Amino acid sequence: MFNSPRPAQRYGGGTTGLGGSYVDEDPLANSAYDGLDPWSAAPSPSSTPAPPAYSVFSSVIADATVPLVYTRAFAAVDPENTGETSVNSLSRVLATSSLPASTIDKIVNIVSSKPRVSKLEFFVALALVSLAQSGKEVSIEQVSALSSQNELPEPTLNLDSLQPSGSTFPAPASSYMQPPVIRSPALHYTPDDPWDTTARYISPPSNMSGFNSASREIGSSGFGPGALSTVTGTGLAKDWWKRQRSVSVTIQGQQGFILNRYTIYQISTERGPSVIRRYSEFVFLWDCLYRRYPFRLFPALPPKRIGPDEYFLEQRRRGLARCLNYVINHPIIKDDGVLSVFFSETSFEEWRRHISISLDEESTSKRIDPAEEMSIPSDLEDKITTIRRRVNPLIEQWQRICILAERIIKRREAAAVRMSSPFRRPFIPAHLLPLFPSSTQRSLDSATIASSTTFPASGTPGTSNLSQSPMLNNYMVDALGHQGDLSRLTNTLRAVIEVGDPCWRGDECELSGGVRTGLEQVALHCQRYSELSENRTRILLDTTLEAVKSQRDLYIAVRDLFIRHDRLSFDQVERLKKRVETTSLKLDGIKAAQKDGWQEEVDKFVAAIEKDQATIAAQLSRRVFIRACVWHELRVILHNRENTLLTVMTQSFTREEQEYAEAVFNNWSSLSEAVEGMPFD
Repeated sequence: MFNSPRPAQRYGGGTTGLGGSYVDEDPLANSAYDGLDPWSAAPSPSSTPAPPAYSVFSSVIADATVPLVYTRAFAAVDPENTGETSVNSLSRVLATSSLPASTIDKIVNIVSSKPRVSKLEFFVALALVSLAQSGKEVSIEQVSALSSQNELPEPTLNLDSLQPSGSTFPAPASSYMQPPVIRSPALHYTPDDPWDTTARYISPPSNMSGFNSASREIGSSGFGPGALSTVTGTGLAKDWWKRQRSVSVTIQGQQGFILNRYTIYQISTERGPSVIRRYSEFVFLWDCLYRRYPFRLFPALPPKRIGPDEYFLEQRRRGLARCLNYVINHPIIKDDGVLSVFFSETSFEEWRRHISISLDEESTSKRIDPAEEMSIPSDLEDKITTIRRRVNPLIEQWQRICILAERIIKRREAAAVRMSSPFRRPFIPAHLLPLFPSSTQRSLDSATIASSTTFPASGTPGTSNLSQSPMLNNYMVDALGHQGDLSRLTNTLRAVIEVGDPCWRGDECELSGGVRTGLEQVALHCQRYSELSENRTRILLDTTLEAVKSQRDLYIAVRDLFIRHDRLSFDQVERLKKRVETTSLKLDGIKAAQKDGWQEEVDKFVAAIEKDQATIAAQLSRRVFIRACVWHELRVILHNRENTLLTVMTQSFTREEQEYAEAVFNNWSSLSEAVEGMPFD
């Protein structure tokens, strides 16, 4: 899924003992399905890497001044400012230039062979349009020469006539944006804002735990020794899944120089202005949360990588968003003071320098009332053992689902999944495709072979049906992907129409005219279908696939919780009891002997016994708190999230697929009606 080898390293994000997920072994290391680790620290290898488009065309455009019409045209097809658009949108813009469809098709194929184009590729295409309009040679070399002279040509485009997208599915915004000038947002809060921290230096906010105004310290809890239990926090209200808070994370570019470069992120919440954060600030926040809530259930941060590529940065951005969306919906962690400041403070790094942060475990300031202690089941250890036994297989299976879902979605948008070179199939012309894949090709994808032999599309279970096997279908899709793009098919069909007009007979030909009209309808409906498919795919990437990964992350978080529990739940109660007994015997001996100065010795031993007894009481109380905390996380958090959110995802996916299928059906029904009157003679 991520095309990275799996090194022997901790599966966690921090550099300190509490910064990772407490997992010494990669939770995906035992996967028998796919040898690819989503969070490898090694760069994604490739024997013959194709240079990314931005690097190629940045040298073409260089530092030349871009005419205003370039940015206007791009803004028309990229209203969300994602920094990229589809080949279909590029084709629609170029169609307003009045150039022949064959020329447009040529330009599109020059600038990109993928379903989407970057802003630089888009600009190069506009420069090529201008060259074609002026009758000059359409080539990258010509554009580069003009760019070196800072004379990028200005094309003639009728952007007012630009047809809107025919898709009924709005395309979600991508995370990649052109690096803007970073401005610090002004702090403005309403009195009822849950993220309000304007009064944090004066008095503790009523809705933000962990603040101590007397010591100017952010702690892990705002409850005193006699406070009511807060193990359950605000709990999960009725229909909680309908009212979940949402956080979006977008990449704003990079800062720093060479060896000290880092990526910056914009964090946007439903309330309050956006804030800018870097990855190290995420790590600091997670270090605090790990220390404060070691027995709570929350996911580990995606880690860093030396020399990250664009693909890894995008996966990490999505992972950071999933982590933040989880903690702000946790009934306990969502009220943490540092978390609140993370979402509101303009300069988090500056805030850290002036505030003392308490990292005390939450059990030091919270107690369990008798009713809550009685609610802990007597067979809690048996329940934990059952969950422990299930969690590894669940991680394994959900990782498989993630891999398969991403592969299916990528193929759906005609974009090959990132694979190492042995798995990449060479381009073969359509007329040379074999009827069945060869034995060498069959050996390339062992996972797909297993799917085709174990779960054939038809025939006897356990047998291979090559004519309908997923491997053959994937092979055909990969080999035809560059030729079968619907956007390019639309341009080619229009070029065919232009070549055939007028009829070669030289007189008015109803047969030829009617066929051309029918082909125009085919091109139009293919364009609409391309938009539908593209937007549906992007929605799947941003909703369904992220929900599947959240489910996988949940079970990894459960595994991490058990590992933290095993490491951090130990105490010294038994040792202290033995020491109290030994000290008591010594005390009795001193009292019996009553030597000189024995009263001072008695006071000393009594103080030691009282101290040990107080420590024993505190650690016994911590034992109960840990049991109650773990039971709450399993009963409330795990049980509800693993079931309810899966229901939400399934229903949403089914509804969206139905709407997509209806839109596709309506599109082809419309085409069927449009070509019904095409003439035969």
